[in-house]
Amino acid sequence: MSVSSTAAPAKMSVAQQIGSLPFNYWVANAMEMLERLAFFSLLAIRPLFAKAPASENGLELSYAEVGTVFGIWAWLQCIIPMISGGYTDRYGYRKSLIVAFILNGCGYLLLARALPVAEWLATLDVPNASFWVLLGAACLIGPGTAIFKPAVQGTLARVVNAETSSMAWGLFYWVVNVGGFLAPILAAWLRGEAGLNWSNVFYGCAIVTALNFVPALFIYREPERVVPAEGQKGPLGVFVTSLATLLRDVRFVLFLLIAACFWFMFMQLWDLLPNFLNEWVDTSAVGRVLKSVFGENLTWVLPSGQVKPEMIINIDATSILLFVLVISWMIRRMHKIAAMILGMLISLVGFVGAGATNVGAICCLMIFVFAIGEMICSPTFSAYIGLIAPPARKALYMGYSNIPFAIGWGMGNFVSGPMYDQIGSKEMLARAHLVQVYQLPAELATKDNKAFPSDQVVPSLAYVTKTGNVENLREIIASFAGQEKPDAEALKQAYAPIREQVSPADLDAVRQMLWTTYNPQRVWYYLGAFGLAGTVGMIIFYLLARAPSGEAEPAA
Repeated sequence: MSVSSTAAPAKMSVAQQIGSLPFNYWVANAMEMLERLAFFSLLAIRPLFAKAPASENGLELSYAEVGTVFGIWAWLQCIIPMISGGYTDRYGYRKSLIVAFILNGCGYLLLARALPVAEWLATLDVPNASFWVLLGAACLIGPGTAIFKPAVQGTLARVVNAETSSMAWGLFYWVVNVGGFLAPILAAWLRGEAGLNWSNVFYGCAIVTALNFVPALFIYREPERVVPAEGQKGPLGVFVTSLATLLRDVRFVLFLLIAACFWFMFMQLWDLLPNFLNEWVDTSAVGRVLKSVFGENLTWVLPSGQVKPEMIINIDATSILLFVLVISWMIRRMHKIAAMILGMLISLVGFVGAGATNVGAICCLMIFVFAIGEMICSPTFSAYIGLIAPPARKALYMGYSNIPFAIGWGMGNFVSGPMYDQIGSKEMLARAHLVQVYQLPAELATKDNKAFPSDQVVPSLAYVTKTGNVENLREIIASFAGQEKPDAEALKQAYAPIREQVSPADLDAVRQMLWTTYNPQRVWYYLGAFGLAGTVGMIIFYLLARAPSGEAEPAA
């Protein structure tokens, strides 16, 4: 057999791949880093702010209400790119960026003024005003982020090729996580030692967003427009044609629907785990280690000795920042779908493990495991779609990549919120325990009882468990019964004698008792089942999609 005289082109080294990336790639990375710094600062504290009681300057919403807002937020943020990607290709990338930054900035400012706005709405007899303020912010930041994402990712998809794809997207993901890494640190510092200055964080997000106008207006180079066949159609025609393009690609649609099952689980690490950490996980040992390394005045640790949840979640971004380039290089020759399956399996183990324990160190380790899986599957997912997208529809296909997020992230919140209220919320389990074990009135099992506010429930259970004196609690509740809006200061004074008799050790004992009695970690098993279904589905998709040669396509 003769050997062909045409040698295969030599593989580019890492340095050559990075050096070949054009100027616009780095500008897009810079804008993405700033946008992620603002958004992840919000994401780090969003569930905590939404759930915190009024006494801690929070919105005091139920988990079901939070899940509803976050679900709508996810749909807006993920569905709009399916339309805005086509508009970006047609009408210009810079215009999309400017609109996105305006919407995001307004949303952050609304959150910064959430409490005064909610109080004003309450004077107009708007029911549950805090809910509508959070939803209003979602309706600004969700579309803003949605318009931004395909513009930046479309820019990247235009400037990479099959040779540089894995490294370019891995480097992009690393730069994203520079913002993701710094964001929780910024949020933890801005919200103060006691962790109650939420508005400072949101003002910081607005300022960082404003900085992005500089590269968008003066540095970014508008990509050359490649006008597809529907280029002469109006906006409605662009959308209809785009939708028809998607539906004709049945294999691609199936791929996205399978991925949606995984994202159903995946996004709850940010939308629910911070609350779980805040309620159930003892991170005091981790806090002592951090203080011994960084000093006693560390703002990452609360006065109680617990580490701020956003800093525990930040293990994910920190790990990605340190290892994603190495991981990207290691998987560069793996087929994209095979790499995604590997990442999904590892993330699944980390996700369920993080929620299955109330020991801080183990939870931290499991978040690290989750991050390893994430840095394999997430950039590979974007790279796969970028490679199979037609040249004239790069931004459009990157918009399509949001379908799994739209379905999974949105439905994940609609399901996880009410489910956590029922079987995971420490407050709701404490209320139920007081009703079932100590025969307090059944109406106390809901948050709607104004005589028994959220921030008094767990301390009251600790008091009753410690002293056996349930009558004092009955009398306090009865004294405010029937009042539509009890005076907040009067409530605080009435419950003060109870709180004074409860020590941190008593609160910890109640936490352990509720954990062993009601098993709130079940939430993570149920959510993990969706991730498992997505992983199994992707394995089947990979096996069915293999070419006759035994290789799936496309390869890196």
